[in-house]
Amino acid sequence: MKIQTLAPAAIVAIAAVLVLVVTPRAVRSLSQARVDSALIAAKGRLSERNALEEVNQATRDVASIVEPSVLSLTAKGAQSARGGAPFFNTGSAWVYDVYGHIVTNGHVVDGAQSIDVQLSTGQVIAAQLVGIDLKTDIAVLRIEADDLTPAQRSIDIPTQGEMVFAFGSPFDFRFSMSAGIVSGIGRSAGLSDVDYENFIQVDAAINPGNSGGPLTDIYGRVIGMNTAIATGRGSTLGQGQFGGIGLAIPMDIIEFVVEQIIETGEVEKGFSGVAVQSVRSIIAPQMRDPLFQCIAEHFNSDGAVVTRVVPASPAQVAGIRIGDVITSIDGIKTGDADRVPSIIGTRRPGQRVEFHIWRPLPAQGRGEEMTISLELAKRDPQIESAELADLLRNYGFATLQTSTTEACALLNVPHRRGVLVQQVTAESKLDGIVPVGSIIVAVGGSSVNNIEEFYVRLARGALARKGIGRASVVLSIALPSDTIGEFEIPLR
Repeated sequence: MKIQTLAPAAIVAIAAVLVLVVTPRAVRSLSQARVDSALIAAKGRLSERNALEEVNQATRDVASIVEPSVLSLTAKGAQSARGGAPFFNTGSAWVYDVYGHIVTNGHVVDGAQSIDVQLSTGQVIAAQLVGIDLKTDIAVLRIEADDLTPAQRSIDIPTQGEMVFAFGSPFDFRFSMSAGIVSGIGRSAGLSDVDYENFIQVDAAINPGNSGGPLTDIYGRVIGMNTAIATGRGSTLGQGQFGGIGLAIPMDIIEFVVEQIIETGEVEKGFSGVAVQSVRSIIAPQMRDPLFQCIAEHFNSDGAVVTRVVPASPAQVAGIRIGDVITSIDGIKTGDADRVPSIIGTRRPGQRVEFHIWRPLPAQGRGEEMTISLELAKRDPQIESAELADLLRNYGFATLQTSTTEACALLNVPHRRGVLVQQVTAESKLDGIVPVGSIIVAVGGSSVNNIEEFYVRLARGALARKGIGRASVVLSIALPSDTIGEFEIPLR
């Protein structure tokens, strides 16, 4: 009876052991078979048609197209553009044309006494500065070299999400490449050293040393130039470390500036005659004005409010008024007030532009939309820097202009780059010391090539010395006698 009673229990125990031991092995064996089957299928698909290999090959092709036009750059100077100790900058550049013109950022070479570039072949060549536009942070250099490969270029505006590649020498790791996408376009970063901001924002890694290098599309065409890094502590030019946001100057601005520098050494920019602020930046005291109150109550979008119209300017002649809200220029939205000078500053004098305006009508409790067309005048730095211009006139510089071959010939003085003194005020501090025909060649040790650059350097010098008891700047002036004198000019 005992044996008969134990038999069913033994059978159950044996079955349990089989379930606990054999079944997991069977399950594992089945699972392994499935994994092996999946691996075989995956290997088969990858060997037949591998989409990732196609991406790999496309990326390698972009590198092959772009690399021959990329340059590594070093710049040395006795002092930076704002004074201080000797500097040694590393950066990047790229070949613009077969004549040896190369492009980089202005802040990389500003104030440099010697500039060397290394080609992708390893050859190191000395470069000469052709010209620099401080307001867009673009510089043009020239090298003497055979068999240069100019970069392919495209002025097509990229769209958000497009894949891009950044080339350059980050942290002096020369001829590097990083990939990412376009995160946004038309960005303004509030850079103190750049007046016309219309950046392409990318998430491709841009680090110190990438400045001046090309940003390309998936066809290897340069669509922009790596310029700045947003680090979370504000955007910087060539400083900080990559924090996920890189900024690049778009190609349409680059070509606008570079072609003029190559042609004349100076960049002529359009002038409309308006000063603006963002609708979002209207403050409480301005609300006392019925125009601004009407905007705040009835304009429900982004735009740039006109706060000043220069007398006799194209804007005043065309009928633009204080309080008008500029919503677009030539179809380009102006939600950020910085976009207005950026758009106008990259149009040539004489070009017609269309302003789309929302005009407040306080008496009627509404606004009306309209389009106003105007012809841009030539931007005059002496109007925009009126305070500095008045200071210089009071000191004795009655009339100044960019030094040109024609202007120098009229005064019978040798031509050199700089700012020509056309007239000196009688009985001023300069009378008898700085004759007519003298040429201002440097401000604070940094060379100037034209009247705009002259005023930019003066303004930056004044800003750098803000708060100092006695602010002044030293001008280096080439006299008609072919000697160079230095003159200290007060900035206030």
